[in-house]
Amino acid sequence: MSTLTGTGTLLRLAWRRDRVLIPVSLLALTALSVGSAQATIALYPTDAEARAGLSGVLANPSVVAMYGPIGAENRDALSVFKTVLMGAVFVGLLAYAVVRRHTRVEEEVGRLELVGAAVVGRRAPLTAAMTLATAAVVGAGALSTVGLVAVGLDPLGSVALGVAWVVAGLAMVGVTAVAAQLTTSARACAGIALGVLGVMFLLRAVGDTAGGSASVLSWASPLGWSSRVAAYGDNRLWVLGPALVLTGALVALAFSLLDRRDVGSGLISPRPGPDRARDGLGTPLGLVGRLARPAALGWLTAFVVLGVVLGGLVASVADMASDPAIVDMLTKLGGSAGTITDIYLSTELAFVAVAAAAAGISVALRLASEERAGRGEPVLATATSRRSWLGAHTLYAVALPVVLLLAIGLAVAVTAHGQGEAPGLVPMLGASLARVPAVLVLVAIAVLAAAAVPTHASAIAWGALAVAFGLGELGATVGLPQWLIDVSPFAHVPPLPGGDFTPASTLVLCAVAAVTTGLAFAAYRVRDAA
Repeated sequence: MSTLTGTGTLLRLAWRRDRVLIPVSLLALTALSVGSAQATIALYPTDAEARAGLSGVLANPSVVAMYGPIGAENRDALSVFKTVLMGAVFVGLLAYAVVRRHTRVEEEVGRLELVGAAVVGRRAPLTAAMTLATAAVVGAGALSTVGLVAVGLDPLGSVALGVAWVVAGLAMVGVTAVAAQLTTSARACAGIALGVLGVMFLLRAVGDTAGGSASVLSWASPLGWSSRVAAYGDNRLWVLGPALVLTGALVALAFSLLDRRDVGSGLISPRPGPDRARDGLGTPLGLVGRLARPAALGWLTAFVVLGVVLGGLVASVADMASDPAIVDMLTKLGGSAGTITDIYLSTELAFVAVAAAAAGISVALRLASEERAGRGEPVLATATSRRSWLGAHTLYAVALPVVLLLAIGLAVAVTAHGQGEAPGLVPMLGASLARVPAVLVLVAIAVLAAAAVPTHASAIAWGALAVAFGLGELGATVGLPQWLIDVSPFAHVPPLPGGDFTPASTLVLCAVAAVTTGLAFAAYRVRDAA
């Protein structure tokens, strides 16, 4: 029997399981690129107007750090300004999700061992997962290319944008495949793969903004390769070559590691715990807190570092205030009212709030994952009540985003102190906390999904976050109607700093979060364990 026996069957099975996730993701990514291009072209219909809007922006490190360099100073390049790098990151996340789901997740729950008992080669499951992920990545690049050409953008530049997305996606296919061999749990696999993606973004940001020899850091990151494709400019399609070489090397490494381990194990063994647990672990709050602590510390570190970076860029942002064309462009691209610094911080906090919501959702979904793995039922067989077990998860899921938003607000305020027109500590903390109600709505949806339908909780929670982000943060960019944008909780966040605080919308969001959480407790009390 060949090591690849059964690959086709497993590939069809994997596609059946992802027959909703992948098509919806591809359509959403295509809509993002096409809608953003159409909306930007409406604002800057000629190359001359595009160059005026870009005046000075390209030289500003804060803009380049977030969105990467623009391929050229023309209308087409400006139309995909916010979607080249953002789309590359999303495609990378899609590749990660597909590979992880059909490798390490399957091993952790024991299904892959059952599959291995049939006529299936040792390498077939990993091959099927990587094949499906690669097809999804290529599909995302191809659909975006077709969509952009259909709305009148340059064909070669559109192909280059598709290549930029494929480069990042292929890299994450290989990275996640290797991470799945190193770890023994899906959570650890996620930590390694997403950590590598974060390092890729950081290297690219430093390389794109630093001058001299430091710019070589962009070439050390596949996301840097995506930005260096220079869509609608130099159109460096040859960048796909190094991406294929890197992916091939990672795939070969993944297969080599696979051959050296047993099913269900990983090359990095988990550290054995102490002989006796601390007294605090005997309570639901103590146990859930201990389980959530490693990820929470990772999130906190990332938010503090990001806050320091954003605060350090305030001075360079303030230098753009003298050019009204720059202010106008940033406002159209998602900023708030107020000074140029307010516009910058408001825009970045909008994206930070999405990450904070993701952190809270990940904690809430642990309730469902513990139940599916069979570890939740033994806990409930003790004196622990359902209400206290759900309450512990809910408390940490709510507290983590609040702490993260406070941390980044504090980091920005301290780092930016004395630079230009940077807001003080209290206004910055207020701007961060203004995002909390919208975040809590999404966390409450995750809690309700985990409490009511644990088998589908992940799809519901992450789907809600994706919809909220797409409508609230990108809806105006792609020209969606206002009534549809208003569906997102993020659309009702006060544009702070610099804007006006709206108590009514804040209270409504808090009420929605409270009611949704109440429904979660009611549902969890009456249903049977999964």
